[in-house]
Amino acid sequence: MRAFPAPRLLPCTPGGTVALAALLLALSAISPGLAVAERADRNKPINVEADRMQYDDLKQVNVFSGNVVLTKGTILLRADRLVLRQDPEGFHYGTATGNLAYLRQKREGVDQYVEGQARQIDYNGKLETFRLQQQAMLRRTEHERVIDEVHGSDIFYESRNEFFTVEGGAAATGPGNPAGRVRVIIQPRETGTAAPPAAGEATTLKPAGQLAPPRESKP
Repeated sequence: MRAFPAPRLLPCTPGGTVALAALLLALSAISPGLAVAERADRNKPINVEADRMQYDDLKQVNVFSGNVVLTKGTILLRADRLVLRQDPEGFHYGTATGNLAYLRQKREGVDQYVEGQARQIDYNGKLETFRLQQQAMLRRTEHERVIDEVHGSDIFYESRNEFFTVEGGAAATGPGNPAGRVRVIIQPRETGTAAPPAAGEATTLKPAGQLAPPRESKP
């Protein structure tokens, strides 16, 4: 998750859309360790546990309710209710709702996770995307330490390339955010403290080598 100068937040307006791809692109250009979501997840089976289930064979739709837990490789989804369907090609699509539904997925090649929560999370297995709506939050964590975090009313996350778009609005309002604006928090990396130079010794300023990768958090 190295010290770096405080970044400039992208401008936004209540209800406006902010694409954070530019921020992630800047991070990836500086930090070669930046990874994408776990690639093996796409080929893993889906497992669901719940208190109740209804199945419509004609429409290929399952409705799970009560303490729903879905796993697919490193993907974990928790919700009060989950509607899961399968298309003729075998791809799955799910809508999880709750107060709040929770998402977690490991990033490829690093000990980091992307975590999110919202009142509704829509999953598209064919495109490998997640849409988090109403009181939406997405963050990246490393060793349970949050690296970065974003809040909005609607967050669209493409796990293949870690591109996400955040939208503000009334659904993002809260005690600390009455205007419903998009909010981004980026933490500095943890680094060791260098010893101070000896008296009379010249010091040379050096640019930061890498930006801290985003963190994920637990519910």
